[in-house]
Amino acid sequence: MIVDGFEFKNGYSSSGAVVEFRDNSGNESNHCRLTNTSIEDYNPTYTTIDYKLVSLYGQYNRVDHCYLKGKNHQGTTLVVWLSSNPNYHLIDSNYFAYRPEYPVNGAETIRIGTSDWSMYDSYTTVEYNYFEECNGETEIISSKSCENIYRYNTFKDCQGTLTLRHGNRCTVEGNFFLCGNKTNSGGIRIIGEDHKILNNYIENSAGTSFKSAITLMNGVPDSPLNRYFQVKRAVVAFNTVVNSRVTLNIGAGKDSELSLPPLDCKFVNNIFYSTQPPLVTFTDNPINPIWSGNTFYGTSIGMPLPPNNYNDDPKLIKLSDNIYRLASNSPAINRSDINYNYVTKDMDGQQRVGISDAGADEYSQDPILIKPLTKDDVGPTWMQPVVSVNEITQIPTQFSMEQNYPNPFNPSTSIIYYLPSSGKVSLKVFNLLGKEVAEIVNEQQSAGKYIVHFHGDKLSTGIYFFKLSNNNQHIVKKGILIK
Repeated sequence: MIVDGFEFKNGYSSSGAVVEFRDNSGNESNHCRLTNTSIEDYNPTYTTIDYKLVSLYGQYNRVDHCYLKGKNHQGTTLVVWLSSNPNYHLIDSNYFAYRPEYPVNGAETIRIGTSDWSMYDSYTTVEYNYFEECNGETEIISSKSCENIYRYNTFKDCQGTLTLRHGNRCTVEGNFFLCGNKTNSGGIRIIGEDHKILNNYIENSAGTSFKSAITLMNGVPDSPLNRYFQVKRAVVAFNTVVNSRVTLNIGAGKDSELSLPPLDCKFVNNIFYSTQPPLVTFTDNPINPIWSGNTFYGTSIGMPLPPNNYNDDPKLIKLSDNIYRLASNSPAINRSDINYNYVTKDMDGQQRVGISDAGADEYSQDPILIKPLTKDDVGPTWMQPVVSVNEITQIPTQFSMEQNYPNPFNPSTSIIYYLPSSGKVSLKVFNLLGKEVAEIVNEQQSAGKYIVHFHGDKLSTGIYFFKLSNNNQHIVKKGILIK
């Protein structure tokens, strides 16, 4: 079943979640989808009342292109409930917005599992979502199960962290944390075994302790399910952390109960840059750590420089999207430790070639395929603008079009193009047979930069071509729609 195009606004739920993937008899939904739906400011009179906006049960369900905004009462915004069978849910392309601080625990934006089910596999994927000012509590996302993937999400001005709270073997990859120096803003917090933290970009995190840019907690001996398991065999690789108050915090929470420091963890091929000392905070001393291929710069490291690590300027520069990347003369180019080649692409979706560069960015002239998301890239298609014009003050010097983003896409994607002079502009979509299937733009336009949002709701999975024409000039880009 597909639930598409609903709007819940300024009301409240009399009982249970606003949307539940099950019927009144408790029969769970499978292979169902909630899409293009908004739930805005749907709050009860008393903020102590606990209900969710979306509760996911069953298997192989999807929540995508939804707008979940303004929840101010107790309870997680979106929760995945576990059973003895893995979920295999997909949560993608949603806009989670404006969750104010809540005074007690239990106000996460997303929670996958519960402590009592945390040793079960979920296999839920959370990708291409945009989180803006999701400040409900310490955990923006609370992962309480095993084998989940969190990738390609953007966190903007959020007070909290993506927290691997319970469970093992999760992957956090290619996310952008744009913290804006907001109070209590952080990045990723790690608890449990065999997690992989790869290719993430974290900038201007202002949190400390549990809300540092990257935090590895101490554990409790023989921990019950609802406490803190020791961090074991975590891999923290190819991340870039810039200008954060506490860059890397090891052994956070150490006390008489949380007495087990992280064990057998690898910190490899990262870039840690900040002027706020130290770059590594040892709340407790890790057991048998591996440090290799990292670049530390900007202030004191907090430990003697380990062998095969570097203390020099990585020469990071900001491009038009305001993200730090490697300059052409960066010493971090081709300087990763090839013994820990965990990723084949960088945060931009560009291929890593030969000896990979340190940090989340691989220096490349290839098109950027993955960028930090904005609110216009996600949420219901009926809320997204069609065209935003002339975002730059300087006239472009040449006629060009960027690769659509995201690509592959489902069902929406954005296309940016540049016009050096005014003229009749046409942007059309063709299938593999050369048949025109959609016309996005057909009008006179002035010189400038244009952003177009294409919605492929009515098209089937396949390869399509975007053809841009202006003053007898033509550019074609290939896009892939996957439903």
